[in-house]
Amino acid sequence: MAEYNILRGCLHDLADDNGLSLQGQPFHIVNRVLDGAIGLAVQSYATQQAREVQHRREEYLAFVAHDLRTPLNAISLAARVLELTLPEASARAETAQMFTALRRNVLHLERLVSKVIEESTNLQTEIGIKLERRTFDLWPLVEALIHDLHPVAGTNSTRLRNKVPEDLVVYADASLLRRVFQNLIANAIKYTPRGEVVIGARELSEEEALECWVGDNGAGIPEALLEKVFDKGETDPEQAGGMGLGLAIVKTFTEAHGGKVSVESTEGVGSMFRFSLPKKANLND
Repeated sequence: MAEYNILRGCLHDLADDNGLSLQGQPFHIVNRVLDGAIGLAVQSYATQQAREVQHRREEYLAFVAHDLRTPLNAISLAARVLELTLPEASARAETAQMFTALRRNVLHLERLVSKVIEESTNLQTEIGIKLERRTFDLWPLVEALIHDLHPVAGTNSTRLRNKVPEDLVVYADASLLRRVFQNLIANAIKYTPRGEVVIGARELSEEEALECWVGDNGAGIPEALLEKVFDKGETDPEQAGGMGLGLAIVKTFTEAHGGKVSVESTEGVGSMFRFSLPKKANLND
């Protein structure tokens, strides 16, 4: 708007310098044209801002919906295990009704989550994530996540090991970091139906950073897909139902912290996903 007002003054000065009069009708015409241009510019800016806000809300919703899938699967599998291991209790009418209602509601939530994700497949990666960093111990966060994902791991078929040092402290957004680990661990479990998934972390003193990793001895990733695994919408053609959001979330949240993510993998041997987190001293919060 300031630029248009400067232009208005320049036009009047130019007219005066050349002996032209911008009084009366010419004055009203010039002002009407400039006022109209200012109005269009303001409207265009407001529309663009509204679209960006809506875009970020939709992207955030898609990411949250995707991350809900893993705990929903854990709830569903845990309920199924309880139903099978408590035959006498499940035989009672009231208990059987509770299990039926639980399965029905989990299925309903899974359908809602899938619908949100499907409607958001064309969105670009979110920018401008607001972090709420704090200092906390990493080992308990990983241990709690392993406990929650135990049903998804098939109880005993896939072993989850927490190799994070118990005294390792991180400075990050705990909620986002949990979602990073959740996506990496759930992804590792999917490709390691009978094997081991190891979660670890260490300090990189020479780089003033922390390195975290999730490794497995599962199926591995074909070399042709390695460069694209973190791209949104890229899914394994052998795995039905994927929307290509999990590793894109990992990359987005890691980069929001100022870190980097990478993967090493060999088919038939396993995969190793690594991501870095800058230390508190490197952040200008």
